[in-house]
Amino acid sequence: MKERISATIDKETIKDIEEILKKGDYRNKSHVIEKAIKTLKEKEKEDAKRK
Repeated sequence: MKERISATIDKETIKDIEEILKKGDYRNKSHVIEKAIKTLKEKEKEDAKRK
């Protein structure tokens, strides 16, 4: 189940998201952000294993 949230981000980050969207691999901004969070979570999990 998806839940709507509100976030405030800087203009440069919005430009980055829009550039990513232009490549066509993601459906919308939410999809980009979801993937970014999953990637960050995986990276932190890997970093924790190395400690």
